[in-house]
Amino acid sequence: MYQNQLIDAYKKAQNYIQDKQIALDMNLPKQRISEFRKGHRYMTDTQAIFLAENSGIDPQLALIGCHADRQENPQVKRLWETMAKKFNGHGLHLNTVAYVSLGTLASMPLIEHLQYALCILC
Repeated sequence: MYQNQLIDAYKKAQNYIQDKQIALDMNLPKQRISEFRKGHRYMTDTQAIFLAENSGIDPQLALIGCHADRQENPQVKRLWETMAKKFNGHGLHLNTVAYVSLGTLASMPLIEHLQYALCILC
């Protein structure tokens, strides 16, 4: 279940030992994290985004994974999981391109910024 991975990533990012620490951050009852882990409840999109943003995970990937968790139809679940894998596979490449582009922009004068932006748009 993806929401377990999301909870674990947040726990690791915050250097927490217990799940109840996560519940306090999210303003939830202590048992709610256990319910998420067991699949008795599913976290909301807002909760998934909170955990993702504070764990260094792309919120879009978190939402796709959580939607896959919620699906009971095996065919629909597989489609969500396939989308998550594709998104995750392209994520590193897209982030690398973004960082290189930002680094390039930072070293240019303003007029070159505008030309660079026009070049990207074309």
